[in-house]
Amino acid sequence: MRILLMILALLIPSSMTVKAETSLPAEVEKIDVKLTEHQAAVTFLGLATGEATLVQGPNDENILINIGGQGEISELEGWLSLYNVKKLSTLILTNNSEKASKEKIDKLINKYKIKEIVTTPEVSSFLTREKSNQIPVTVWEEGTKKEILPDMFADVQFLGNEQHEGLDLMLRFFKHNLFLMTSFSQRAEQKFLAKHLEDVHVFKIPYRLTEDSLSDQLIQSLNPQISILVGAEENQLDQDLLRDLQGIWSEVYFTKKHGTVTIKFTESNYEIITIPLKDEEYFY
Repeated sequence: MRILLMILALLIPSSMTVKAETSLPAEVEKIDVKLTEHQAAVTFLGLATGEATLVQGPNDENILINIGGQGEISELEGWLSLYNVKKLSTLILTNNSEKASKEKIDKLINKYKIKEIVTTPEVSSFLTREKSNQIPVTVWEEGTKKEILPDMFADVQFLGNEQHEGLDLMLRFFKHNLFLMTSFSQRAEQKFLAKHLEDVHVFKIPYRLTEDSLSDQLIQSLNPQISILVGAEENQLDQDLLRDLQGIWSEVYFTKKHGTVTIKFTESNYEIITIPLKDEEYFY
């Protein structure tokens, strides 16, 4: 069941307004996804550069996956504030190709009281060379399965160290499967095809995808109901990829076009909420 919620249903009056010279919508002050037991929300943030995904459970439990690109940290902090995030239990970094800013990570650790960083061996080595913050940095190997929030599990589908490779996660919440794909090498694709990853409800397509990176065979195999393209302009995307997604009737969302995309899950259904970026019009 797919329901497109109106943004007005999520707005809560507040005396504070987030200000950022980035993509933050000036009209929105606070967003409450109103999670109760056996519910979760996954938000693909519409950052100016890079990608970041916020995973939320009941009781104010939050996990951040990636921290955006080279933009100012104030933009990411602004989005987290909009979603009323005060603490992050875990920071997951999936991408080897973009060396995360140690200063940016340290600020996030201090502000959001992060307890653990999960990442690849390459990024772990980078982070632990300068131990300014004494929090655990954990490497998840391929095949690792962890319960990251109540009723939500993360399965590592692939862990690569070559060009265009990193940490690829399948998030499982009851019957919902969310494939957060980072790697788009030929080696990674063969691994995904061999795993027969079926019943994918949400497919987060890799950031900075190169032309002809994803084959029609892989798209057909995944057969996602929803596809999320983060950080890419619609007119710069591989048109063959778009045709492949349209051919399987996947609902395609571009964070550069539709803004931030939140998907709220119950045990059996989900709802899609889009928050337009700054200077975009609202459609009711």
